[in-house]
Amino acid sequence: MSVDVITVMSIGSVIELDFDVTAAYDEHASAMLGFAVNALRDRTLAEDCVQETFLRAWRARSRFEPGRGSLRTWLFAIERNVIVDVQRSLTRMPMPASERIEDVDRWSVAISRDTSPDVDERLRIIAALALLSPDHRQVVVAVHLAGTTYAELSESTGVAVRTLRTRAFYALRALRDHLDGQEEA
Repeated sequence: MSVDVITVMSIGSVIELDFDVTAAYDEHASAMLGFAVNALRDRTLAEDCVQETFLRAWRARSRFEPGRGSLRTWLFAIERNVIVDVQRSLTRMPMPASERIEDVDRWSVAISRDTSPDVDERLRIIAALALLSPDHRQVVVAVHLAGTTYAELSESTGVAVRTLRTRAFYALRALRDHLDGQEEA
């Protein structure tokens, strides 16, 4: 791992930082890309967000304090800010009518690009969904976001309707507990 050395002129001391951008990218970029794709529903924008996150992290590497949190936590905090910036910029740009029609046709209104001012709430929900197992997340997204019925989901996955309902129950309870816990903190 390479070590960056930055001289602080006002203090006259040398601070050594363990921030190897290549190692950090190799270790965290795929998870960060997944988080950004879930938040933005656009892989190209998500890739740009991950790149911007590492650029901002590189520029702010002198402010990283390992005692306050892990490198992963710091990177995700930066990425969350980048995603919010992108979401806000998207609300300022008019979307061509053809793109709006494609969104409605593809995923219904429930999963189309969010233009509401409450981006933080959406990011909290996406982060909470990421905590669920893939099976539980699949049921919540399909039934509660995409509007698929339990019978349709059962037919497409081969899982019994009762099992899907049980997964949905426990998934929603876990989401509620997680989101309520965040509000109290």
